[in-house]
Amino acid sequence: MKTWIKAHGLVLGNLVLFAGFFVGMTLTGYSVFNSDQMEHGAAAVSFWTYLHSGDFGEATFENWESEWLQMGMYIVLTAFLFTRGSSESKPLDKAAPQDADPELARDQPGIPWPVRRGGWALALYKRSLSMLFFALFLATFVLHAVTGAAAYSAEELEHGGSAVTAIGYLFTSNFWFESFQNWQSEFLAIAVMVGASVYLRHQGSAESKPVAASHHQETGT
Repeated sequence: MKTWIKAHGLVLGNLVLFAGFFVGMTLTGYSVFNSDQMEHGAAAVSFWTYLHSGDFGEATFENWESEWLQMGMYIVLTAFLFTRGSSESKPLDKAAPQDADPELARDQPGIPWPVRRGGWALALYKRSLSMLFFALFLATFVLHAVTGAAAYSAEELEHGGSAVTAIGYLFTSNFWFESFQNWQSEFLAIAVMVGASVYLRHQGSAESKPVAASHHQETGT
């Protein structure tokens, strides 16, 4: 068991942090929601009701949406854009292992099935990582629109306005404000990470070059 945990520690550690922060977000969001309810003369709702509310769904999916977009775009951008000396970039002036032709490895032992199969299976597999994140982005984008429309409609009705559909909500500035405020911060963080890793280090981290590496030493050299 200890060996398995060690072999999967990076994934498990992030999942534990996610679970802790998600529980914290849910509990504090529930408290804020009921406080707002009482301020407007409405009755407090149960925790279960809150979990099914547009407010909870919108808060969750608008954030997840930005994470999937960030990671999907980052995977694609790092395939053909470079920053010399960054631990986040492929080498600028030499071939990287990621660019090797998988067709040449079809007969090697232990390779993934799509590489052995070739054809359409390999064509999909070569883009499968980014495809996963873009599929997750699309799903959460839709869920953000649906739950956001519910929250937006509830607030509009409280103030004498009209409810909107999920499609209608896409045409409001509120939806795009929620999206852009998250998207911009994700790409700022990535840009800082890429640039800072040229000059700064964290010993032992896979995201950092060796501490003694020169600033413009390329990854893997």
